[in-house]
Amino acid sequence: MREPDLTARDTVTLVTTEATTDSVLFADNVDLVRGGRYLLSQATVRVEQGEHWVLLGANGAGKSTLLSLLGAFVHPTHGTVHVLGHQLGRVDMRELRTHIGHVDPRLRVEAPLTLLEVVFTGLTNTPDLIPRWSPTDEQVARAHALIDSLGVAHRSGSSWHTLSQGERGRALIARALLPDPAVLLLDEPATGLDLAAREQLLTALDDLRGEHPSLASILVTHHLEEIPASTSHAVLIRDGRIMADGHVDDVLTTKNISECFDHPIEISRRNGRWVATATQKVMT
Repeated sequence: MREPDLTARDTVTLVTTEATTDSVLFADNVDLVRGGRYLLSQATVRVEQGEHWVLLGANGAGKSTLLSLLGAFVHPTHGTVHVLGHQLGRVDMRELRTHIGHVDPRLRVEAPLTLLEVVFTGLTNTPDLIPRWSPTDEQVARAHALIDSLGVAHRSGSSWHTLSQGERGRALIARALLPDPAVLLLDEPATGLDLAAREQLLTALDDLRGEHPSLASILVTHHLEEIPASTSHAVLIRDGRIMADGHVDDVLTTKNISECFDHPIEISRRNGRWVATATQKVMT
């Protein structure tokens, strides 16, 4: 891996610009360098409307780092990133993020809010309700519809701190969808879930994708069992480099997964879902 070349390209000015690409998300030959170390190197990914991607790799491979670029949270050191048609460095990233649904199970909710109130915070992109702010009747109706579609309507008035991890996970998806984003980013949404809660979450995601055919999504995980059946495309990342990307059936193979995780793993698919089994030798 080449030595970092930190030049004036690393300093950017935020101004608005016209859309430059029709893709929902496009990272073009991107490097991200921190402390003289490449967290991502020469990464290229293009996500189109209605596609559902999974970013897969071992811990520390660069999955969440790539997601942070595509979610308009950080700038690339080198290369370009277009989000919803706008190039990072030429657009107000805070404004851009209001058009992106972000699901992070690590979101901290300190205030004594109900499930419904937490969902409403998706409209203000805050972990708490803003004083003297209230949703419109249309937003209230949409929130209830999303909560119902994700199977947690019976808990809408319950305190956030009394909800199970699985209920919180589905509520966070409703929160991310409330502003009607063009793309949904899910950063390890099954973290901390037991088997039943995980299956409920994945079923909810499959149903959601069917109900919103134009929505694009990216899900980050390092477990094949956490990949929804409706996933259409995949990216494999190892040591900050993209090893393979494209249609999910072409990418999620025994050979590719074994190389990505540096361990012999056999891949099979049952009822649309993937199963990984360690083997004694790499299968070819």
